[in-house]
Amino acid sequence: MTAELSPIDTAKLVAARRAAEFVTDGMRVGLGTGSTAAFLVERLGERVREDGLKIRGVPTSNRTADLARQVGIEVITLDEAGWLDVTIDGTDEFDSDLNLIKGGGGALLQEKIVATASDQMIVIADAAKQVETLGAFPLPVEVIPFGWQTTRSLIEETLVTMDVLGRGTSLRMAGDAPFRTDEGNHILDLDLKRIGNARQLAMVLNQIPGVVENGLFIDICDVVVIGHGDGRVELRDINAGTVRKQKIDLAETGGLFTDTAD
Repeated sequence: MTAELSPIDTAKLVAARRAAEFVTDGMRVGLGTGSTAAFLVERLGERVREDGLKIRGVPTSNRTADLARQVGIEVITLDEAGWLDVTIDGTDEFDSDLNLIKGGGGALLQEKIVATASDQMIVIADAAKQVETLGAFPLPVEVIPFGWQTTRSLIEETLVTMDVLGRGTSLRMAGDAPFRTDEGNHILDLDLKRIGNARQLAMVLNQIPGVVENGLFIDICDVVVIGHGDGRVELRDINAGTVRKQKIDLAETGGLFTDTAD
C-alpha cells in the first residue's frame, strides 16, 4: 500500500502507525479529526479486528465517529468516558514548544475539549507542519452565528493591539454558504502570518463576546510524532525533554519500528 502513497501520505501513515502503539487494552482514547488522524483510526481498527484490542473511542467530529464505527471501534461520548487515557490527533502547525494551530478541518472546539480531558495528548504530523513561529497557517476561530459580523469587527480591533504580522479575517465558506461546525457555528480564519505571543492571543480572543473557542492549543500537547516520506519517525516528548528517532521498513506492511541514529 505504501508504494501507492505520496511522500506526504507516507509520512502521515508512519506517524499514525507509530502513535497507535501508545494505545493499549482498556484505554479510553480521544480520536482526532483530519487526514492524518484518519490513518490512526484505521490502524486502531485493524488492531481491534486482528489483535483483539479492546478500546473505547471518543471522536472529535461526526466524520471521525462514522469512520471509527466503520472500522470496528466502540464509540462512546466524552460524558460516558468521564476522562481519557490519551488523545491522538493531527495538527496544522506546531512549534518547538509543541504549541499548535488546529482547526483546519473545522473541529477545533471538540478537539480542544477532548484533548484537555486526557492524561496525555499525542500529535501526529508530517515534517512540513513544523514551524519556527506559529501563524503561517490561518488561525481558525469558532464564533456563534448570531452577530458574527460584530464579533469579526471586535476581533479585528483586538488584533491591532496584538503582536501579529497580518490582520486579515475571512468567513470560512462551504460552497455558497458559510461553513457550519458540528455545533452549528461559523469559523473565522485569521491570516496573521506570524504570532509573536500565542499564549496572550489565545486568552484575549476567548474574551471577545461571540467567540466560542480558538485554534491555538497552548501547553496541551505532550508528544509529537513526526513522520517522513522515507518511513522515518521522530518522537519528541516535551515533558521528558527527549527526542527518539525510529524507522519502519515500508516493504513490510506490518513492520516494526527500529531505533536509528540517523
